Amino acid sequence: MFRFNLEKYDGYARAGEIETAHGKIQTPVFIPVGTKATIKGISKEDLDDMGAEIILNNTYHLFLRPGDEVVRDFWGAHNFQNYQKPILTDSGWFQVFSLGNMREGNSLVKITEDGVHFRAHTDGSKHYFTPERVMDIQSNIGADIIMAFDECAAWESTKEYARQAMERTHRWAVRSKEQWIKNNIAREKNGQHTQALFWIVQGVVYDDLRRESAKFIRELDTPGISIGGLSVGESKEDMYRTLDVLKDELPLEKPRYLMWVGTPEDLIEWIYRGIDMFDCVLPTRVGRHGLAFGTEGNIKIKNEIHKLSQLPLDSECQCKVCRNYTRGYLRHLLTENEMLGMSLLSYHNLHFLIHLAKNARSAVLEWRYNEFRKEFWAKKGVKI
Repeated sequence: MFRFNLEKYDGYARAGEIETAHGKIQTPVFIPVGTKATIKGISKEDLDDMGAEIILNNTYHLFLRPGDEVVRDFWGAHNFQNYQKPILTDSGWFQVFSLGNMREGNSLVKITEDGVHFRAHTDGSKHYFTPERVMDIQSNIGADIIMAFDECAAWESTKEYARQAMERTHRWAVRSKEQWIKNNIAREKNGQHTQALFWIVQGVVYDDLRRESAKFIRELDTPGISIGGLSVGESKEDMYRTLDVLKDELPLEKPRYLMWVGTPEDLIEWIYRGIDMFDCVLPTRVGRHGLAFGTEGNIKIKNEIHKLSQLPLDSECQCKVCRNYTRGYLRHLLTENEMLGMSLLSYHNLHFLIHLAKNARSAVLEWRYNEFRKEFWAKKGVKI
């Protein structure tokens, strides 16, 4: 069960609604990352309180521990972690890519036409991912939205290698589709919800490759489209240009998901370029180290200037952290490495992004996204 209704667009910015077996998702939406079936320091009740509508679980990590078969024996991740809203899983490639320190000509993984051999970052054990195996793993995890297996080439790849990786991603997309169809038939027979498969556009930062990949993926008639291989080290200028290239190449009637994007500034600009869905570990990662998102810019809460401050983190934010705790107290918690401080800043950052996306949606529905975008940047002292 998967439907997408594009309600309105203002320029390229869009507002829509995704319907899944575990509930509806209003877009644009920021997706908190529960890498190992949990968002670090954040409970299910916290997620509900901050207005989260969907979370991401990581295929690679759950495959390694506790094992996708263990999650399957709980009848999927929704029951395993007691989260009954929509869940999305990624393909697992990015973790093979990043944790294996993969670079063209200097790789700790071995890519073949059939799949990829790699060693787990946890214990060095050998594993093998194929498109079919990755579809089976994600079926066992039981997410509502899953990703085709792809190859995310390094941002500095030569054009020759970028094309090889893109074409391999296309061949793997076809194989992923065939296995996804088989798995959905089996899931229906077992009384389980079916899964929506998103295929992934690749091509590094080469405009013609990105157009070619978008055309191929578009013709596969996918439930949704993901954009991979960005926010992996390339410049902001290259990222902007790539999305500007793709915004006219992707079908209007499909949701668009951009992976690994997690700053307030990124959300504003990518929504402006027609993206509907985002995820990133950044909000909780930087929160654990004392960085809070703010309307006027990031706040380094460990700085001495906040020691006696009785101000909230952000005067415009209505999250429980900003309503109940001062900067001085939060600074104390973070400088003492108290778990509560890490949890509270993580909560604030997630709430900030979730509600930024909700406010952007409202602006699109009211035909005022350009004004909203300008106001966002003006508060940071930037004129656009």
